[in-house]
Order: sequence, then C-alpha cells, then structure tokens
Amino acid sequence: MVKHYKIRITGRVQGVWYRGSAQKKARELGIVGTVKNEPDGSVYIEAEGEEAILGQLVNWCQKGPELASVKNVEIKEGEIQHYCNFVIIR
Repeated sequence: MVKHYKIRITGRVQGVWYRGSAQKKARELGIVGTVKNEPDGSVYIEAEGEEAILGQLVNWCQKGPELASVKNVEIKEGEIQHYCNFVIIR
C-alpha cells in the first residue's frame, strides 16, 4: 500500500550533502517526493512509496551521508500528493 511520509531530520544535516544523498537514495528505492533545507537547520522530506520501501528510506535517514550527524528523525503520515519524481527544493 502506498503511503506518504513527512520526515524531519535534525542534527548536523545541512552543508553535508544530505539533500543530494537523500535524492539519490530515494530514486534508487523508487520513492517519489521532495527534500529541502529548513530555516531551523533541519532537513524536511516528503516521500511516497510502498510502506516497506519507505521504511528503508527512514533507516537511511537515521544515518544520512558520511559527514552528517543525525540527532533525530521524526515521521508523520500525510495525504498522498501523487509526486512524479524525487526532487530537491532549493
């Protein structure tokens, strides 16, 4: 079943290529959605896909790219937005 996750990642997650790495991982997994930096220093992801596959993305988010230092990953379910791709919002 397709789900929509709203994921907020906190810690040292900006300036460490988190968005680009998240985009690469999401595309590898076949997940669609968006990723962006937030003014408070967090990274925010909206992701859609099969629940088990979204779980794999969440697991990746808990580590992130090599230079990241993730403190917390918060997940909420949302309404399906029917994204076509996974893009970085600048």
